[in-house]
Amino acid sequence: MRGTHGCPGCGRDDRVQAVPAAYLAGRDRVTGRERDADGDLRTVTRTVTTGLSDALAPVPDPPGHGIAGLGVLAAVVALGTFVGGVQAGHWFEDDASGVAWPETGRPVPDAAAPPGFALLGWISAAALLAAVLAAVVTLRRRAAHARRLGGRARAEELWSRGWYCHRCGTVHLDGVPGEDRAPLTLQRFREQVWERGGYGDLAAVHRAVDPGRGRGAG
Repeated sequence: MRGTHGCPGCGRDDRVQAVPAAYLAGRDRVTGRERDADGDLRTVTRTVTTGLSDALAPVPDPPGHGIAGLGVLAAVVALGTFVGGVQAGHWFEDDASGVAWPETGRPVPDAAAPPGFALLGWISAAALLAAVLAAVVTLRRRAAHARRLGGRARAEELWSRGWYCHRCGTVHLDGVPGEDRAPLTLQRFREQVWERGGYGDLAAVHRAVDPGRGRGAG
């Protein structure tokens, strides 16, 4: 495309690249080996993304996994305390009170049952409730995010017509009715693309970071 999509800022085209190509070029899958919690080696594949690729993303990132991680931790606590309570508290024995009834007819505390084991039941129940709530919140957030991206196709149609100049660090649009070829900062390009998709308000929250300056591009 040399000579057709020259940068309106510097007037050259030797370092101009289509936005989709620049975006995909900055995303790579890297496979490596790392040790898990048990010290065993396992193969892990991660997606490594450059700052430029992040700044040119046509849609915002999905919600993070912070709450989901807390939910998993709560589920582990619930399971652990439940197992501990069953083993130490004799929860499922025929005599749930954990006491013996000798010939005198009066209960005698069971010395094998450690004091306070009933507290494990409350901890297990609270942790299980926390895990369920975390799962519900995570699912609701992801569903809301998917609904917000209903206009993604419209956003990507505009996004695909962008051209990024690696020399100037700006984007210009070609062949878009009603849009001139003025150079756009990464943040301004994001605002226009995301606005076309119906989620432009998120551009103020998820600001595009200029990889050359290391801060939000205005």
